Amino acid sequence: MRAKILGFSALSAVVLFAPVLASAQNIISVFATLTYILNSLMVLFITLAIVVFFWGLVKYIFNRQGGEKEGAAGASLMLWGIIALFVMVSIWGIIGVLRNTFGVNANTGSIPQPPGTTVVGSFLNQMWR
Repeated sequence: MRAKILGFSALSAVVLFAPVLASAQNIISVFATLTYILNSLMVLFITLAIVVFFWGLVKYIFNRQGGEKEGAAGASLMLWGIIALFVMVSIWGIIGVLRNTFGVNANTGSIPQPPGTTVVGSFLNQMWR
């Protein structure tokens, strides 16, 4: 059942983003679109981790009188929320350090190109010869 739901979710995502990728002019704009989508998902996941943390805090505060089990469930949610935030922000920071180290920023493509040519132009020239 989970595989079926996951398959439908993946298919829905592909159908949803296919027009965006089809309207791309070249490979750089495809990468820019994918980067935008991934950055948006990253913000969504960080927001979700913060919500999980605060939900655990609410459960911990309001269920302390209910017993140790309910309070432990809230503390566990808070712990997992903090771990998720730490992992996501750490990976984001490591990627930022690597981008600065290798001189890759949002305005330059990550594919090396000979001077005066474009990736798509040289690819099409090789393809039509």
